[in-house]
Amino acid sequence: MTCLFRSAFWLFGITGFVLILGAIAKRDTPQVTDITIDWKDNILSIYHPQIPGGKIDTWYLEAYCRPGSTDRPWNETTIGHRTELVSINESRTEIKLICTLEDGVRVDHLIKATKTGVSFDLIAKNPTEKVSEAHWAQPCIRVGKFTGQGADETDDAYAYIKRSFVFQDKDDIPDFLPTEDWATKARYVPGQVWCPKNVNRDDVNPRPLHPSPPHKNIIGCVSADKKWLMASVWEPYQELFQGVIRCIHSDFRIGGLGPGETKRIRGKIYLLPNDIPALLALHEKEFPEKAKKH
Repeated sequence: MTCLFRSAFWLFGITGFVLILGAIAKRDTPQVTDITIDWKDNILSIYHPQIPGGKIDTWYLEAYCRPGSTDRPWNETTIGHRTELVSINESRTEIKLICTLEDGVRVDHLIKATKTGVSFDLIAKNPTEKVSEAHWAQPCIRVGKFTGQGADETDDAYAYIKRSFVFQDKDDIPDFLPTEDWATKARYVPGQVWCPKNVNRDDVNPRPLHPSPPHKNIIGCVSADKKWLMASVWEPYQELFQGVIRCIHSDFRIGGLGPGETKRIRGKIYLLPNDIPALLALHEKEFPEKAKKH
């Protein structure tokens, strides 16, 4: 009995020690817990208890836009719209919105919190007998607090860009801003726009336009504690944009709508532990056609 007791005690001791070490490692590694969402006064809030600031706010949506926008006054580009809350579930993991544009176009938004971020499924429909010029729209993601470069931390409104990235070169290594060949001239400055190959360069934000198209349809940033990353993806997309109010954009593309025409658009805001290969693996799984094109 004594030997058996000693063996059991020794085994329990080793097991307990391993469990303690595992708990310590788990404590020091970011854990993806449940994400919740809310929408009020045109702001979509993504809540996560472990990220710096506790949430990320997105102006959803900032604007719907006409083509021919690259060198034109901004007020001549935007199409007036109204966004209304249709429903939000009790657990705050699913939101339905509807946008009504002044030209009659309606866009239904289904927004869901997932373990890896927030997904977007949109249906844009033109119920009128006229062609709609709604070519693209802007979700404006505010990342100042997430990157530790908010107005409370620094007076430099552009300090956050050093924690922001795109994939400009033709590889899987993120290019942190400012990238090579940084553009500085445009109707409005500063900022930076990346226009994909399939979009007319006359149809993007009137900020400095980078000479190279992006390698991937991803723009993101790293958190202040360097433990998390956030990245935005849309398919199809009109542009990637580093903005001027501590924000980043992946702006989704509609491409205009003929009378009675309907189009589907989908997107994702990833919120993950800071692991670029894991982000790219998820991106390839969830947006396989776009990943292969690039």
